[in-house]
Amino acid sequence: MKPWRVLAIGTVAVAITAGAVVARSSDLSAQREQLAAQIVRVDKLADAAERRGLWLHAQVESAEKAATVVSELASLRPSFDAAVASASEALTAAAGKVDADAARAAIRAVQAAVLAERETPATVVAATATVSAIASAVTGEAAAYDAAVREVASGGGESSPAGASGFDRVRQALDRVGGGGVPLYESGDCAGGNSPACASSEGYIKYRADLTDWDENRLLWAMAHELAHIHQFRVWGDLNASNAYVQYFGADPEFLANCMAAVRGYPGSVGCDPGQQEWAAGIWVGVVG
Repeated sequence: MKPWRVLAIGTVAVAITAGAVVARSSDLSAQREQLAAQIVRVDKLADAAERRGLWLHAQVESAEKAATVVSELASLRPSFDAAVASASEALTAAAGKVDADAARAAIRAVQAAVLAERETPATVVAATATVSAIASAVTGEAAAYDAAVREVASGGGESSPAGASGFDRVRQALDRVGGGGVPLYESGDCAGGNSPACASSEGYIKYRADLTDWDENRLLWAMAHELAHIHQFRVWGDLNASNAYVQYFGADPEFLANCMAAVRGYPGSVGCDPGQQEWAAGIWVGVVG
């Protein structure tokens, strides 16, 4: 074979190979572009799926919170219903002895608020305490009326409970604020004699003799305050473990007792904001927030 023919064949082979390489390179570029586009599509789908997942998670979390609130509201209703039933009995027993119209109207208003409540369990707790306080006040006023009638019948004292003196006057005040049945003693050893009254964790209240000279409103506040301590002692462990107790009252049982007295209508000289009163209301019914 002639040399130039061998060279020509070699040249053709190189040309064919070069063409194949160019074609293969073009195919690879196209595939890379397709893969890149596919990656972009997959990334978009992944982003959409992630957003959808986050939305679904938020919806589930919201539903779970709502279910928890509904469950808590349902668990609080029996206590509220029981308080209303007790209040109804107290109003029936007090018929003819005290003017119960205002108390009955207040209870109806509280019932309406509880029936409409869908979001805040603390509202039901406060409502239960309010109804219990109304029932205790009505019972106390009826007891004071009975005591006055007995005193008149026996020929002693005045017909008005406010006209009583000494131990009877303090006893009637304690009964009126809901402390009927709580033992009461005259004593001069409260805080070494420096405090006019004090409550014991064993469930009784002591007072200094000069307390009997206080005016009616101040005396009612004092008894409501000491009765509040009795209820604090009943939840003492949970109370002192509560962060809210520290947040609202600085873990001060005296401040809390003042707010608890205010919840029952005996505010004294220390103010409490609505949030503090709402939380304090729970202690009257054994609920520590």
